[in-house]
Amino acid sequence: MKLNTLKPAEGSTKNSKRIGRGQGSGRGGTSTKGHNGAQARSGYSRKSGFEGGQMPLQRRVPKFGFTSPNRVEYKAINLDTLQALSEKIGESTISTEVLVANGLAGKNDLIKVLGRGELKAKVEVTAHKFSAAASAAIEKAGGTVTNL
Repeated sequence: MKLNTLKPAEGSTKNSKRIGRGQGSGRGGTSTKGHNGAQARSGYSRKSGFEGGQMPLQRRVPKFGFTSPNRVEYKAINLDTLQALSEKIGESTISTEVLVANGLAGKNDLIKVLGRGELKAKVEVTAHKFSAAASAAIEKAGGTVTNL
C-alpha cells in the first residue's frame, strides 16, 4: 500500500461540483439558480401542478358531469364466464374465493354476476350482487344464488 494509491471507500464521498465559491470557479454569481426568478429566492417551494405561469394542465382540461363520492364499484362476472369456470374446475360451488383463486377477481373486489351468455351447469353461486337475469338463469339451470 502506498500513499498515492489510497482512495476513500465507495460511496463515502460526493462527486458534486461546489457552487457559490466565486466567479473563478465557473459556478459563482447566481450559483446555478438563474436570474432573479422565484426559484432563485430562499424559501421557494415548487407548487404541485405549477407550469411556470402557463395555464396548468389540470385547468386546461374541460370538466363536466358529476362523480359521486359514494359510488360502489363491482367486478362484473357473466354467466358464460361461470359456465367456463365450472367446466374447468369441475365443482358445483362457485364462491368469491374460487373466483379470486382463478384470477377472475381481486381479493378486495365486490362481485356482481351479470346475465350475458348461457349457463347449463347446475351451480351454487355466492357473490355480493346478482342481476335479475343472472339469478333467473342460475335458478332455471337448477342452481342456487347466495348474496353476501
